[in-house]
Amino acid sequence: MKSHARVVVIGGGVVGCSVLYHLTKFGWTDVVLVERSELTSGSTWHAAGGMHTINGDPNVAKLQKYTVELYKEIEAYSGQDIGLHMTSGLMLAATPERFDWMKSLLAKGKYAGGEARLISADEAYEMMPLLDPTQFVGAVFDPHEGHLDPYGTTHAYAKSARKNGAEIYLHTKVEALSQTPDGTWRVITDKGEIFAEHVVNAAGLWAREVGRMVGLELPVLAMEHMYLITEDMDEVVDFNRRTGKELMHCVDFDGEIYIRQERNGMLMGTYEKDCRPWSPIETPWSFGHELLAEDLERITNELEVGFRHFPAFNNAGIRKIINGPFTFSPDGNPLVGPVRGMTNFWSACAVMAGFSQGGGVGLALANWIIEGDPGFDVFAMDVCRYGDYATLAYTNAKVRENYSRRFSIRYPNEELPAARPLLTTPIYDRLKAEGSVFGASYGLETPLWFAPPGVEDRFSWRRSTDFEHVGAEAKAVRAGVGLMETSGFAKYSVSGEGAADWLDHLLAGKIPPAGKMALAPMLNEAGKLIGDFTLANLDDDDFLLIGSGIAEDYHMRWFESHLPDDGSVEINPLGLSLVGLAVAGPKARAVLEGLTHDDLSNEAFPFMAIRELDLGMAPVLIGRVSYTGDLGYELWMRPEYQRYVFDLLMEAGRPHGIRLFGLRALNALRLEKSYGSWSREYRPLYGPLEAGLGRFVSLKKEANFIGKMAAIEEKLSGGTLRLVTFVVDATDADVLGDEPIFLNGAVVGWVTSGGYAHASACSVALGYVPKAHAMVETGWQIEILGEMHNAVLTLEPLFDPSGSLMRQA
Repeated sequence: MKSHARVVVIGGGVVGCSVLYHLTKFGWTDVVLVERSELTSGSTWHAAGGMHTINGDPNVAKLQKYTVELYKEIEAYSGQDIGLHMTSGLMLAATPERFDWMKSLLAKGKYAGGEARLISADEAYEMMPLLDPTQFVGAVFDPHEGHLDPYGTTHAYAKSARKNGAEIYLHTKVEALSQTPDGTWRVITDKGEIFAEHVVNAAGLWAREVGRMVGLELPVLAMEHMYLITEDMDEVVDFNRRTGKELMHCVDFDGEIYIRQERNGMLMGTYEKDCRPWSPIETPWSFGHELLAEDLERITNELEVGFRHFPAFNNAGIRKIINGPFTFSPDGNPLVGPVRGMTNFWSACAVMAGFSQGGGVGLALANWIIEGDPGFDVFAMDVCRYGDYATLAYTNAKVRENYSRRFSIRYPNEELPAARPLLTTPIYDRLKAEGSVFGASYGLETPLWFAPPGVEDRFSWRRSTDFEHVGAEAKAVRAGVGLMETSGFAKYSVSGEGAADWLDHLLAGKIPPAGKMALAPMLNEAGKLIGDFTLANLDDDDFLLIGSGIAEDYHMRWFESHLPDDGSVEINPLGLSLVGLAVAGPKARAVLEGLTHDDLSNEAFPFMAIRELDLGMAPVLIGRVSYTGDLGYELWMRPEYQRYVFDLLMEAGRPHGIRLFGLRALNALRLEKSYGSWSREYRPLYGPLEAGLGRFVSLKKEANFIGKMAAIEEKLSGGTLRLVTFVVDATDADVLGDEPIFLNGAVVGWVTSGGYAHASACSVALGYVPKAHAMVETGWQIEILGEMHNAVLTLEPLFDPSGSLMRQA
């Protein structure tokens, strides 16, 4: 066994072998994989081996497409038969609501060149005669689906990696991990030690245990998963003989089952409501090539639906039942990337769809290790999308919920209840008493809208019961004044004698003078957006940085990895030690003026000013800025003051008609201003010029900020895309994001976000189109739920295009 290696991959399942292969494919050959038993000894060996390219997140779908297209390459390169069966597949809808969802899903793939298409239930029956067409409304046909041999595929990755120079050590158990002062990892095994520059945790069922070796509690849990294999079926044999084809892979979402051909019979699996975690506290190291006890009774309800939807199963005997553990994260997506606070410790776990996503995960992680960037926007899979709120109990509750709903519809206005409420602010009960409908964001209960008594969210793809009430909130802000909770934003304190210089290097914008704020994009080395912040200079050596709440760990990982070694800069995430409220609307100043002796006039407290002053008896940090695009103020305070300040504002605002508003109204208001948002308009796919943030990038400042050369190149070339705003001729449904944008009948772009702009009384979509089309106002259409809607590109914001109301009021 080698004593030194550049990378040690822990875990010999399909994901670990994919990571190993991709590292060697890109030229890193001094890499090893250690596996406690044989390859595929965890979840891989008993996987059903299905694969598909469709995913609700187009960026994950690209990685799945890459994975499927990779299989022929590794089979040929390794000489290992992987048992590839590209049968094509069907996704079946038994309800109109499910069919609406499928239309939306299908539309997302159009601008990426997807070949899937909608078909009728009768057409589905022609393709898959085992189903009963009367049970379904329609289906999606996908030519890029199928199944493979998990054992053969994993060994194809492994043989390809070995061919490229990698080494694999079987029956070698990692017993401890430690890091030397120079950053080198000691990988201590029962066969000796390996010193490595990088360690990858691809340990699957044992990913928690490997994480705990370095003091990390990963949000991952194994669930029992069952599928059955039938005896030979005459219907299958007849179809094969008659057509010369295999029966295709099918997902019956409403039946919560999936099926495919297995030899002369069929395989049927289910994600049952009555689900069971497996070994929720600790995975025994002694577990290996074993299955769990059969428990058909637990999946009886799902099987009954499956047998009704696929009547041929009623006459089939069961040859085998497989019940084995698979790992899941709280939202079902993988946990991939560098772990915050650690040097060169990487996660590649919770990849429950290993044969759809394993190749893409290996590609992204190898890029990340070698180039410092995954090469894609993989935030949906990033291990840093969870914070320390994702404890063992939280993970257990959310994984169980996710598993039991894996084939259920998640409506755009639906908030799931498991593990809630967890994090709350001091005014949670006040807001709840006012009718707040909460959503959970990064573990925090955040007001979405305020419902009158007796009104609840009715989950739908179309405009729902919240529509008129959200509209009233938005109009109240525009007409008078609104109050909103803002504690969900991420807040960071940056201090020290080197703080200003460090921020100047980290951020692309100018550092504001003391007492002022500035919008500050953050770029990676390739000049792509990895953050958008409000930077407040409190006192030259003391700064407050405010950004997206869901990206707190993601951004802290970046900040910490770029801190100077001399200790001249200190950065701390403030979390709920600093909470917030926002007051916005033309009467916002009048509300605040009644609570302080300070001069809040436009001359004394101009736009983007920030200072600490007293509201009543409470010290409050107030910045004159608002995401609504109207006159507004953000108020930051310690949590012990929030209830007092909230009550004070409500009382002072009563004569001015103050109204509470939530995130849905804020979305409606920011759309009127064509303001983008993190993870939708602003993400590592786009440069600042493309995203409309070029004016906030200071190319002339002396600091050589990260991504400066790439930003200069983007300005010289003009980039390729532009973020634009459309007014859409919508009816009862608005865009959600990722819908295709058509110009004169051809797909040229995609929607990033949108909704109904109530104060302007129109449906709005933001999206990216080629820069050559960015000034074309007519000829546009956007597809919403399978229907084409005319759209007009607006060349300026719908509300206050000059910005005079927020700057000069």
